[in-house]
Amino acid sequence: MHKNLLNVVFLVLSIGLLTSCSDDKKTIRLTLAHTLDTRHVVHKAMEFMATRLDYYSKGSMEIVIYPGGQLGSERELIELLQIGSLAITKVSASPLEGFVPEMKVFGIPYLFRDSEHFWRVLNSETGQNLLDKVATAKLKGLGYYDAGSRSFYTTNKPINTPDDLVGEKIRVLNSPTAVATVQALGGAAAPIAWGELYAALQQGVVDGAENNPPSYYLSRHYEIAKYYSLDEHTFVPDVIIASQSVWDSLNTQQQQWLSQAMADSVKYQRSLWQTASDDALAKVIEAGVEVTYPDKKAFRDQVVEFHASFDNTPVAKVITKIKAM
Repeated sequence: MHKNLLNVVFLVLSIGLLTSCSDDKKTIRLTLAHTLDTRHVVHKAMEFMATRLDYYSKGSMEIVIYPGGQLGSERELIELLQIGSLAITKVSASPLEGFVPEMKVFGIPYLFRDSEHFWRVLNSETGQNLLDKVATAKLKGLGYYDAGSRSFYTTNKPINTPDDLVGEKIRVLNSPTAVATVQALGGAAAPIAWGELYAALQQGVVDGAENNPPSYYLSRHYEIAKYYSLDEHTFVPDVIIASQSVWDSLNTQQQQWLSQAMADSVKYQRSLWQTASDDALAKVIEAGVEVTYPDKKAFRDQVVEFHASFDNTPVAKVITKIKAM
């Protein structure tokens, strides 16, 4: 076990965060941890899920949320799920590809034509099959949250063509596909933990990063990276996953309550997302950010060979289904 993960496990144990029953043995307490700010709509959706679970279970089940990376990075949280020391987490689909290779399809640039196409895939049998694949990593897929599209933001110039990425060092998610995407578009990729990115931008360790508008705004990265280019190269969902061992410890009724609470929170989160995204863009523009809307054709043309590199791989059939949908 990695030293960092050991430290997180000791923290979990020391503050009593293992999934357990409360003292009266009647309430099942599920611990949920994530890395986002409490103002983020994803956090609000998870609070809503906790409220709905309390309602469905008539108080016999509760979710306790630890936000802001208190219990570790996304990878560390996934590993805590695998050993049963955490009940639920929210992670981007990209870091999941290190555990479930099929998840790399979400990191392939311009595979999804637009938001409508993206959600048509997620709500289809193909989307459900991808979610079910996490079982191979001792995880239970509960559902998808909207995380919009990811676009580049930089400290020194806007990224309006792939040529503008040449010589730029861009922070990406801890994902081989994310690294390969930036390289295919002409830049140099640097996987850096989300909590370390503000300082990395400030100190010039990286020239930019890529993310959706709410995350760009709430992280305050706009204070340093004043150029935001909405090229929308990927649609990477947030995935809500549970520990398979914790899931298996619940009876059928409890699993149904949790599944229904999750479904309610998905609808709630999607209803909040577009407003949050529009508000975030308005606020960063007010703060002096230069927002541009590049012509995507040059970016799409740049990744044709990258798409072809997935031919004859285990994900080729999934890619074909997504493109045909």
